[in-house]
Amino acid sequence: MSVLRGKKILLGITGGIAAYKTASLVRLFIKAGAQVRVVMTPAAKDFITPLTLSTLSKNEVYSSFTEEEGELWNNHVELGLWADIMLIAPATANTLSKMAAGNSDNFLLATYVSAKCPVYFAPAMDLDMYKHPSTKNNFETLKSFGNFMIPAGTGELASGLSGEGRMAEPEEIFQFLEDHLSAFLTLKGKQMMITAGPTYEAIDPVRFIGNHSSGKMGYEIARAAANLGAKVILISGPTHLQISEDHIHLIKVVSAQEMYDAAMAHFEKADVVIAAAAVADYKPETIADQKIKKADETLTIRLTKTQDILRSLGERKRQQKLIGFALETNNELENARAKLQKKNLDFVVLNSLQDKGAGFQNDTNKVSFVFQDEVKSFGLKPKSEVAVDILNEVINLFDE
Repeated sequence: MSVLRGKKILLGITGGIAAYKTASLVRLFIKAGAQVRVVMTPAAKDFITPLTLSTLSKNEVYSSFTEEEGELWNNHVELGLWADIMLIAPATANTLSKMAAGNSDNFLLATYVSAKCPVYFAPAMDLDMYKHPSTKNNFETLKSFGNFMIPAGTGELASGLSGEGRMAEPEEIFQFLEDHLSAFLTLKGKQMMITAGPTYEAIDPVRFIGNHSSGKMGYEIARAAANLGAKVILISGPTHLQISEDHIHLIKVVSAQEMYDAAMAHFEKADVVIAAAAVADYKPETIADQKIKKADETLTIRLTKTQDILRSLGERKRQQKLIGFALETNNELENARAKLQKKNLDFVVLNSLQDKGAGFQNDTNKVSFVFQDEVKSFGLKPKSEVAVDILNEVINLFDE
């Protein structure tokens, strides 16, 4: 299976004769299971039509900030944020110089400056242009920005000359991306189990005891782990969130007991377990068969402890890396260290409800990683970035 499967690829096409090859490139990406959107410079339309690329990619092709009819604004920022990978091919000398200078005088360049994903560029130009000192400087500048260059090949050029500057063939570009991305799959071959969301403990057929967990943190960890090559089992309590990435098997549960049973069933095969769910500590001792009618001024519900999933996993732990979460309101560090010991964890992800922007429902979180002899603290970040921090620490555990 291609590592590009499920990836969102933004293909930028500039005005060079090699633009005709991008039809084959789009077909390769689609065949591999990627989603493709295309951005063209106005000059690129002289070499290949937007209709061709729209038909092949099954998506609208963008080339300007507004639509010709209706003057609807095309959001270059949103497009740049959408992509997992941005590829500019062919990348002409003119476009490369603008990229290096931060010039954004067309829609493609504005999207490039807005992109948060890895950016690859495949130069295409004549021999003397390719060898010119300014072009070489632009290559180095772009690489210093963290962009990745797909080297041009040697062959017959549009001018009739033969030499370096010919854009890499579509198959070569495709293989470059495959090989480059595979090198970053630091969790490839690992089995991960992640719990997420709340649990609901029934009182009667229509009422339950629950909490405010949205599941966002666990879902972001699952996505990040899959992007790093792991096969993920995501055991989720009730949440409105959706997930469809390859390598993620979603198991939906409702109660703490259901989550316990699912976790026990899959624990043995897991290399890493991250327990991000907010599991109920107590449940009603009995569940009414019928809806409880409002009668007396007070209602007493007798509660009993649920099975402690994390502690049970810690008791069964052998080679697995086991990470727990602690959401605290007081004595945060003391309570997290106690949890680390009692439940046989490798580290605890600690967050506090005292920190603005952290905890339930938010898209951000502020956490500390609590180890036996060390605490690593981080500032407020989007949960997607917190997920990456957590997984980087997991990777470090395997390197020890």
